[in-house]
Amino acid sequence: MFDNIGILGGSFNPVHMGHLMLASYLTQWGYVDKVWLTLSPLNPLKDSKSLMPDIKRLAMLNIATKNAPLIETCDIELSMPRPSYTIDTLTTLARRYPTKNFKLIIGSDNWRIFDKWRDSRRILEEFGVIVYLRPGYPVENRCVDGLEVVDAPGINLSSTFVRDAVQKGRDMNIFLPPGVYKYITDNNLYKK
Repeated sequence: MFDNIGILGGSFNPVHMGHLMLASYLTQWGYVDKVWLTLSPLNPLKDSKSLMPDIKRLAMLNIATKNAPLIETCDIELSMPRPSYTIDTLTTLARRYPTKNFKLIIGSDNWRIFDKWRDSRRILEEFGVIVYLRPGYPVENRCVDGLEVVDAPGINLSSTFVRDAVQKGRDMNIFLPPGVYKYITDNNLYKK
């Protein structure tokens, strides 16, 4: 039997409850068997000044997933050539884990530009894409082979919000998975 693994990639700078809520929903409601939170190295489209080093973001992911049996951390992109493209990540995972089926998980904001991704058609055909709806980004055409649209419950929370709040001295303990806020404060992260 093949495990169906959802790949939710991101910089996770830091990982927050919104990430875990989505992953938990997708596993518990049967869209996938497990979700692997896949840490991405620096995205050239993102501000690198506030990006914590890979090892610290990986540590936060490991803390966040410690008590979530259906959610795991995946660091494969950290050892891949850069820039790393999603198709390369999925292909490498499929080769490395031949008894697993992988599906990409993205928000409907990214779905709008998905045709610009490298080998987007191949991702759809060989792996499939689960798109979770985000406010303001409806998915008009849902009749696309390899596409599954999910109306998962969500919260309006972002890593940018968390970083800004930490910088202002706000207590983010409730917004983050257990242990992550302690790691942030113990390591004095996201302070100017």
